[in-house]
Amino acid sequence: MSTTPTRVRRAPRLAAALVASALGMTSLAACGSDSSSGGAEDGKPVALTFWGWAKGTKEVVAAFNATHPNIQVTYEEIPSGVAGGYAKISNAVKAGNAPDVFNVEYSQLPDFVSQGAVQDIGKLVTDGVKAKYLNQALELTTLGGTTWALPLDASPQAFYYRKDLFDQAGITAPKTWDEFRTAARKLKEARPDARIATFFPDDPTTFEAMAWQADAHWFKSSGDTWKVDATGPESRKVGDYWQQLINDDLVRVMPSFSQQWTASLQKGETAGYLGASWGGGVLKGTVPDASGKWAVAPVPTWDGNPASGMVGGTTFAVSKNSRKAKAAVEFATWATSTPEGFNARIASGTSSAYPAAPALVSVAQAAFKTDFYGGQDVYAIYADAAKSIKPGWQWGPAMGATNTSLKDAFGKLTQGGTVQSAVDAAQQATVAELKNRGIKVAQ
Repeated sequence: MSTTPTRVRRAPRLAAALVASALGMTSLAACGSDSSSGGAEDGKPVALTFWGWAKGTKEVVAAFNATHPNIQVTYEEIPSGVAGGYAKISNAVKAGNAPDVFNVEYSQLPDFVSQGAVQDIGKLVTDGVKAKYLNQALELTTLGGTTWALPLDASPQAFYYRKDLFDQAGITAPKTWDEFRTAARKLKEARPDARIATFFPDDPTTFEAMAWQADAHWFKSSGDTWKVDATGPESRKVGDYWQQLINDDLVRVMPSFSQQWTASLQKGETAGYLGASWGGGVLKGTVPDASGKWAVAPVPTWDGNPASGMVGGTTFAVSKNSRKAKAAVEFATWATSTPEGFNARIASGTSSAYPAAPALVSVAQAAFKTDFYGGQDVYAIYADAAKSIKPGWQWGPAMGATNTSLKDAFGKLTQGGTVQSAVDAAQQATVAELKNRGIKVAQ
C-alpha cells in the first residue's frame, strides 16, 4: 500500500502505540511496496539511493550495479551510527529526503521503527528468503510478526588471547567465568604488568552481550507496554562479577580501540580481548606485528556449556520515504544472502565478519587470511558460537538513551563508580525516556 500524506503525518503520533510492543504490533505506517518496482520502468533502470558506513560497502554496490542493469544503486558513505550517522538518517526522514535503503544496527532498529522511519517489508520478504538467515538474526529484525529489515551479519562473542603469554603463565583458554577469574590471577602473578582482558567503559554493547549471554532480558513487550528489566538477577550476576575483577585489578579499564588500549596490546600488557566475530579482523589490523601470537577461543560461559550474546551486527532497512521498496528489498537480499554480495564486501581478506546467512560462512572463511592466528580455523569457533546465541533477546526502542547513560556512568568506574550503579542509572534513564515518548512502561 502506498504511503499517503495523511498516513505520513499521523506516523509520529502513532509511533508509541505502533511500536510500544515489538512482539504484539501488527502494523506500522503504510508501506510503499505496491508502488515500487524491482525492474526497469519505461526502459530506464530503477534508481536507488543507499546510505551506510561499513567497510566494503562501496564494493558491494559496484558489484550489484555491474550485474543488475535494471536496478542501479547510488551509495553515499555516512559516519557510523554512533558517530552521527543515525542523526543524519533521522533528520533526512523528517525532511522527507531519506535514502531508499540504509544500514542500521540491530540494537537501533526498534528505535527507527518507533519513529516510523522504516517500512514494513514483510510482504516483500518470502519464507524462502527468511530461511536463508540465522534464526537469532532474523528474530532481531522481526517485530510484531513482520519483517522490518534484512540481517547482514551476526556477531557472536569470542575470546582472543595471546597464546604465548598464556603458555608462559601456565594457563589455557578458560571455558567458564570461574576459570577466567583464576586464569586472570595466574597471569597477573606470572606477569605483574599483564592483564587478561579489558572492561570498555565507552562500549556498553560488550556488557549488554554479557548480560544477554547470562540469559538476561532487558526489554520485553506485551500489547502496548514495554517492560524494562536491566537490573534483574542475571544482569546483577554479570555486574557483580565484573566489579570484582575491577576491584581486584585483574582487568584493565580503558576505552575500546583507543591508543592506550592499542599500546597495552603491543606491549603484551593486555593479553586477551573479549569481543565478537568481527573483532578478529579488527584485532589483526590493530596489532599486525603480533602475527602468529594470537588465538581464538569460545567466550567463557557460566556453566561451561556453549552460550553467546551478540556484540553489534548490521541490517538493511527501507526508509518510509521510499517508493521503490521492491527494488530496495531485491538489493538488500542480494547484498546479505548471496555469495557474490558477501564476497564483494570481504574480498580484501581483512574482514572476519560472520554472515547472517549460514550458507555464506564458507565464502567468509575462504576470504579471511588467518596467518595472524597461526592458521587457526577461526570460523569454526564463530560458527559454533553463532549456533549458541541465546534466543529471545530483544532490544528496546530507546537504546540511545540506555547506552548514553551506561557510558556516562561506566566512565566513572575509576573514580568510585560501580558497574551496578551504572546499570541502575541506565534503567532509570530508559524508563524516563520511554515515558517521555508516551510509551507505556512496566517495571
